[in-house]
Amino acid sequence: MSDAHTRIDQLVKSNDIVLFMKGSASFPMCGFSGRAVQILKACGVDPKDLKTVNVLDDPEIRQGIKDYSQWPTIPQLYVKGEFIGGSDIMMEMYESGELQQVITGQS
Repeated sequence: MSDAHTRIDQLVKSNDIVLFMKGSASFPMCGFSGRAVQILKACGVDPKDLKTVNVLDDPEIRQGIKDYSQWPTIPQLYVKGEFIGGSDIMMEMYESGELQQVITGQS
């Protein structure tokens, strides 16, 4: 397992909500990342509870997260260790109420 894969695995498994994005929650560096943060806020996620990882800071993580999830785009959301998807999937799940249930642990 590569160093990047190990670091990603640790981040995903040790935080309830992790968003791999371009920029930060307070300063997103692309529209999709900004939309992902807004969706999480709309779901009631407190920014203090949201772990964000700026993939622009680390090329190994930027490529590694794509390999880890086998998903080609960023942002990527993980909730309780489970890969959820990017901003389009997050929006679809939010609109159906499913994302809120995943975040709160309700089924």
